[in-house]
Amino acid sequence: MKTKIKVVETFIEEQIKQLREEHRFGTANNYEKTKRSLESFLRNKKLTFTNFNEQLITDYNTYLISKGLMRNSISFYMRNLRAIYNKAVKQKIVRKKDLFLEVYTGIDKTRKRAVDEELISKLYNLKLDNNDSLSFTRDIFIFSYCMRGMSFVDIAYLKKTDISNGVISYCRRKTGHLMNVRIESCMQYIINRYIDEKSEYIFPIIKSADKGEAYKQYRSGINIYNRNLGILSDMIGSGCKLSSYTARHSWATAARKHDVPISVISAGMGHSSETTTQIYLKSIEDDVVDRANAEIINKLRINVE
Repeated sequence: MKTKIKVVETFIEEQIKQLREEHRFGTANNYEKTKRSLESFLRNKKLTFTNFNEQLITDYNTYLISKGLMRNSISFYMRNLRAIYNKAVKQKIVRKKDLFLEVYTGIDKTRKRAVDEELISKLYNLKLDNNDSLSFTRDIFIFSYCMRGMSFVDIAYLKKTDISNGVISYCRRKTGHLMNVRIESCMQYIINRYIDEKSEYIFPIIKSADKGEAYKQYRSGINIYNRNLGILSDMIGSGCKLSSYTARHSWATAARKHDVPISVISAGMGHSSETTTQIYLKSIEDDVVDRANAEIINKLRINVE
């Protein structure tokens, strides 16, 4: 197969355009970020697929390291670039070679901190002096927690049609898992506060029927959400740091503390395997083992004075 002369940046632009036409805005944005990073590395010199080789990937990896990026951030760019390269291979623009063997393309599992039930209650009862933005953020966080750690993106796209006979049914956008959650009174209370008969959505995060504009509204919403959670963290105190992930991890931790089996927690969170659930629960499992270890050691009655 004779390699076609194709500029990499032009090919990426074509993929971005196609992704946006398919309403795959998240992936399109990821490719856009990768294109900008690659152009910065190349100092705006044009790169063709004939020069797209293992040495280039190694040099790009070194460049990202020199910029102070963490392993997961570097992997983000490498995985996107690999996906783009594989599309070029599929279109017979370039021959298939294993160019990414010497760079990291995995995902380091980082421990995200959960908060205990006392702090969740403190947040729920926090007086916010008619601050509508902070109140909405607080209510969405509580709703997420009560929905077994429902992600912000799923909350943002939640529609009235997803409610039937006292049950919320939705597909997780991340995994496609179908989730069915019974609506409890506290959840219904929050829904009633924000539902608008003029909107198809339950919460006033997305307002546009246009998919591209809806995605922009979701991105704007999660940015405001995380910023407000930072403010609420300071108001609660106790050194906690709330984020859009905290409710999910906190629900899993609370469930485990109440002796809910890991298999049930895994099903409740829509995980494809219990391995993922174990990552969420690692901190509490370590704590259980540490307490058991302390009890064993104490029985030795070792005098350290």
